[in-house]
Amino acid sequence: MKKFLAALGAVLVLTTGAGAIEVSAPSALLMEKETGTVLFAKDEHARLEPASVTKIMTLLLVMEAIDSGQLSYDTVVTASAHACSMGGSQIWLKENEQMTVDDMLKAVCVVSANDCAVALAEQVAGSEDAFVERMNQRAAELGMADTTFQNATGLPAQGHLTSAYDIALMSRELVLRHPDIRRYTTIWMDTLRNGASQLVNTNKLIRFYEGATGLKTGSTDSALYCLSATAERDGMELISVIMKDATSAQRFEDAKSLLSYGFSTYALKAIVPEEALPPIPVELGTQATVQPVLGEGNVLLLEKSKAGALTQTVELAGSASAPVAAGDRLGTLTVTAGEETVAEIPILAGETVPRITFSQMLVRLLRIAFLAG
Repeated sequence: MKKFLAALGAVLVLTTGAGAIEVSAPSALLMEKETGTVLFAKDEHARLEPASVTKIMTLLLVMEAIDSGQLSYDTVVTASAHACSMGGSQIWLKENEQMTVDDMLKAVCVVSANDCAVALAEQVAGSEDAFVERMNQRAAELGMADTTFQNATGLPAQGHLTSAYDIALMSRELVLRHPDIRRYTTIWMDTLRNGASQLVNTNKLIRFYEGATGLKTGSTDSALYCLSATAERDGMELISVIMKDATSAQRFEDAKSLLSYGFSTYALKAIVPEEALPPIPVELGTQATVQPVLGEGNVLLLEKSKAGALTQTVELAGSASAPVAAGDRLGTLTVTAGEETVAEIPILAGETVPRITFSQMLVRLLRIAFLAG
């Protein structure tokens, strides 16, 4: 139901809102993080070079390795000759130089360090080639049908392509599942090597846009200027993807335009029942009632004009027959704005109630008779 409502919301929003704003980039997309709803799209499936925005997938796999226990922030990584040979944006790692995962993540997020990205990839998978295989596998799992990765950095390579839509998908997975990444993506200025190496974030929005939380810039001569920008206001986080803009300044202006449009037009609303849901009688159950609970899909993305005037209607079954499994549907909470139904949220059994056996029924009847006599 949650996925259906999100998809329906995406269609409705695109139908009503996509023409309300313009960007100069040939390909762009705006997505809300919690629901995954697309709020704006422009040629979002065009397969283009992502440059260093590629590193969002690199960061995702590193964060997943940390979550699984394969790595920790304190793990010491030794730079290989291959990692040190990357060129482009880097912190000038020396072969066999050692640095913690924590510091390398900082270098990748703040200054887009290609050498650190490859060093981390090698630490996770043994080689960059093996890591790229994992990148493509993870892309497929996320539904990134427009994407083929050839390296962990985004340096120019034949066939290394993705789309604004796919970048939004992997950006969402990173910020939704791994909010710790903000420890790095929100840094404006910092240092490494005991202050010897100065870092200034390539993402200018971190300093100049209210609520900016990340995420990753990218540029090459062929990819031009790309960006996946995230920002949060009033509990709602948005993802703005810009591809192949003509200048660095323009990509930031386009991203700000999309983000500001989203924040000014939409709001997240968490729906809770206005009154406590009453227990529902269970026929032939091991207990007399089952407690209903609200199911998934209770966080709604709505136009602000509708978010403040919502009404609820609850429909619950009069009773249920055992066995009842936790998660069985017992009713629906319908949310409306005026005459428009904006959500139908399932009401589910919050516990399992087995069917009573013959022996349990006999014991129950004997206990009732004893108490009565």
